[in-house]
Amino acid sequence: MAISKSFAGSVLFLFVFTFSLAQQGTRIPLKKVLAALEERYSITFTYADDNIASISLIPPSPDLHLEQALEYLRANTGLRFSQLNERFIAISVQEESQGNVCGTVISGDTGELMTGATVQLGDRFVITNDRGYFVLGSTSADSVLLITFIGYDPVAIRLRDLAGNPCATIRLQPQFTTLQPIFVSDFLTHGIDKRADGALQINTGTLGMLPGLTEPDVMQTIQTLPGIQSINETISDINVRGGTNDQNLILWDGIRIYHSGHFFGLISAFNPYLTHRVTLVKNGSSASLGQGVSSTIDIRTDDQLATKFSAAAGINMINGDVLAKIPLSKKMSVHVSARRSVADFMKTPAYKQYFIRAFGDSDVANSSGADSLLEKNEDFYFYDTSFKWLYDVSDRDKLRFSFLNVFNDIEYQEHALINNQRESRTSGLEQQNTGSGLSYSRLWNERVRTTAHVDLSLYDLSAVNYDIQNDQRLIQENKVLDTSSKIDGRIRIRDNIELLTGYEFSEVGVTNFDDINNPFFRRRIKKVLRSHAAFSEGDFSFGKTNMRAGVRANYYPRFSRLIVEPRFSLNQNFLGNFYFEALGEMKNQSSAQIIDLQSDFLGVEKRRWMLSNENDIPIIQSKQLSAGIYFRKNDFLVSVEGYYKNVEGITTSSQGFQNQFQFTRAKGSYLTKGLDFLVSEKVGPFTTWFSYSNADNTLRFPSLIPPRFPGNLDIRHRATLGCSFEKKNFQWSAGLNWHTGKPFTEPMIPNDVVNGQINYGPPNSSRLKDYLRIDVSAKYGFALGTGVRGEVGASAWNVPDRRNIIHQYYALNDGSTVRAVQDYALGFTSNVVFRIIF
Repeated sequence: MAISKSFAGSVLFLFVFTFSLAQQGTRIPLKKVLAALEERYSITFTYADDNIASISLIPPSPDLHLEQALEYLRANTGLRFSQLNERFIAISVQEESQGNVCGTVISGDTGELMTGATVQLGDRFVITNDRGYFVLGSTSADSVLLITFIGYDPVAIRLRDLAGNPCATIRLQPQFTTLQPIFVSDFLTHGIDKRADGALQINTGTLGMLPGLTEPDVMQTIQTLPGIQSINETISDINVRGGTNDQNLILWDGIRIYHSGHFFGLISAFNPYLTHRVTLVKNGSSASLGQGVSSTIDIRTDDQLATKFSAAAGINMINGDVLAKIPLSKKMSVHVSARRSVADFMKTPAYKQYFIRAFGDSDVANSSGADSLLEKNEDFYFYDTSFKWLYDVSDRDKLRFSFLNVFNDIEYQEHALINNQRESRTSGLEQQNTGSGLSYSRLWNERVRTTAHVDLSLYDLSAVNYDIQNDQRLIQENKVLDTSSKIDGRIRIRDNIELLTGYEFSEVGVTNFDDINNPFFRRRIKKVLRSHAAFSEGDFSFGKTNMRAGVRANYYPRFSRLIVEPRFSLNQNFLGNFYFEALGEMKNQSSAQIIDLQSDFLGVEKRRWMLSNENDIPIIQSKQLSAGIYFRKNDFLVSVEGYYKNVEGITTSSQGFQNQFQFTRAKGSYLTKGLDFLVSEKVGPFTTWFSYSNADNTLRFPSLIPPRFPGNLDIRHRATLGCSFEKKNFQWSAGLNWHTGKPFTEPMIPNDVVNGQINYGPPNSSRLKDYLRIDVSAKYGFALGTGVRGEVGASAWNVPDRRNIIHQYYALNDGSTVRAVQDYALGFTSNVVFRIIF
């Protein structure tokens, strides 16, 4: 009680002293004035001592409100006073907003000032002072400010994003995976980092320019990485180490996405400007992740509260988009975005190229009644919308709600003369994926954090196809309803040991519907599969060793089956600049995409999702091991990684055969063995890289003849060569992409037709010609006014306009003649983008 009275007396004396000085008109040092105001208003000022050391003034009257006192200080000191929140106020000199960059670093969890945080700008470093404040001389608008603090996630910000707010408040979030640091930064280009747990992390805000891309499209970006490609140049068919696209687990804010592309696979369905970070896992997955035997692509949007309004809008030759981050209060904000194709208003050359590529070998482009067809009109558009609500209930409790809607629609109307009567029919296809998720996280103390997450994902593919000549109508539908709930807890037992444990429940329902009017046929099949999973893993860090080991136990009540899957990752630093990495995992997935007929869904989207039934569609299981050596010195990187991957439980109908196995139903497996090599170096504003992948992908189906043959995704050799340049507001990039041809099956010559059927030779014994593509892109940023900037960019895909064949199969013309059908990749395709950010 004595201490309280003494403290109260001191405060009263300070107030009386300050008031007396003010009445007498005596000037005192600003530092003492600030100390008195901190006591009076229960606030904290953050500043650099040098900025206030020489300033004295008459203290403001104690009768003033806080805002009035701040206005008095602004008028009498010439300093900038910026209120960060209810407690903290940053002080900076006016000149810093023009020539320097300054800021205050606070904990995003507790709001406390962070003393000793490292702030890097190029090759310059500073440490935040005892009030979390720093100041650095700025460079170009594209320079990256990197803020790090032990135990917190690093934050990278381009200076152009601080336009209009140069002395910003920067929040660092507590890091609960501190034992898996980044050990190779700028992997391939800046913005792509290699983590110690084997995952690749893409930070879209700082991502460098890549050949052929003017926007940070994450689904295109990951295809530039070793071991990953799209054999048919689409977003919806990304192949990781010999796996089909349905073997990738794609998450958006924790919600599973079953369809990831627009233009039926040519454009990413995720707005690149709203995406914050992407984590790509090819092997060594966390035990918390289920499904996806080939890879996990974890896409996350910005999880920080918006402290000020910001927005952007842009348009290119394919689509236009808008997005905004809107603060609702000091504890709540929303992020919204929308994007839509522009073909309704203008059919650009880029749009026409994409249309030909997407629908070139489908019913949309080919007429079933060519002799009687009078005309055919197509109408295609797509859009996506997203919404995120962020609410910091308290310093330790966070609530997030995310919503995403992806939509594609194609309609075409045919007019024909049938028996001298004009007949018209409209066929069409709609493809939609809607997802929503709610998560709640609680930080109990500096060592314990829990997270609960529930989500729902609905995929809907429906098509109606009319055959005018035969007066036939075919309706097809494929629907997936996926609901899941997950809870986990992360405990930091010691500074170098963490434990993660949790439980996940999932229920997936798949419905398939077919309806034919002539002859009448109707079939609706609905299946539901539930699963339970418990997981646990530990992260360990001992000097130069980082390791994670865990196990996931999956139980399927329908089959009374328990599947136990161990996972591990190891990263060992040795000889200073060398790193050894070893990864391993076992995974399973209970759903897959199959093709019944190549003409299904108008031939545009032939695949439909199906659930495992442990009969003709087994649960897919994988085993994978990989090991690699990395050498990093300054800005020079060399990496070599070998892997062995075995996947069992696949079916012939999931492989997309268009040979003698097209209508055969068999179960089998595939084995992929490969080597990935990468070398990259940064010299001044230039970054160059070369990557090479060698892989052998073999299919094994015991009931087929022969039982072993090259897989449809067997690309033996692949190489990329690229260079990027970045200086001030200008970026430029060019690259070459080459790989050996895809395997295909040729008919036997001269007996190519036997009993009215194509007589095929050995499966996948021939190969297409080598694929070669050269791409370039450039972008320039400029100021449009205070706090407003613009960007203009241009790209050219396949500059030589090389006719790359990406698929070839054979069909009968009249029951006796065989013709080859070839699908071509995109020809020369240019695009231009203009964007405004404010």
